[in-house]
Amino acid sequence: MSAATGAADAALQAEAAEFFDAFVQAFASFDGERVAQRYLAPYLSRRADGTSACFLAHDEIGRYFQSVVDAYREDGCASCRWDALETTAVGAQSLLAGVTWTLLRADGGVLAGWRESYHLARTPEGLRIFASIDHPPEA
Repeated sequence: MSAATGAADAALQAEAAEFFDAFVQAFASFDGERVAQRYLAPYLSRRADGTSACFLAHDEIGRYFQSVVDAYREDGCASCRWDALETTAVGAQSLLAGVTWTLLRADGGVLAGWRESYHLARTPEGLRIFASIDHPPEA
């Protein structure tokens, strides 16, 4: 790998890490609209069970994420974290990123975890998700 390629890969990793750090902060608000600000409409979600949902408007994305964070909170979730970031550039205007999410209880105990991949676009406001895929649990 050339020095230029290594620097580009490091920059891509840093850009994605900054995005997911901000995502964690938005999640901590348990405000679906604040989470939805990290997404573009239309947004396509592919769940681990193989079902998909497409949200055509930003307000649909906000309502969807409000239901998600409400359910997490009811289950005892207090925060989340990400790790195991993998990134791939897709041209100059988008990237693929995979992370492992962990939902945490107030005492720091693990509530749930999963792997998810995202297709993100570069916008004037920064990276925004327009598609995501939950990875099914490995057998």
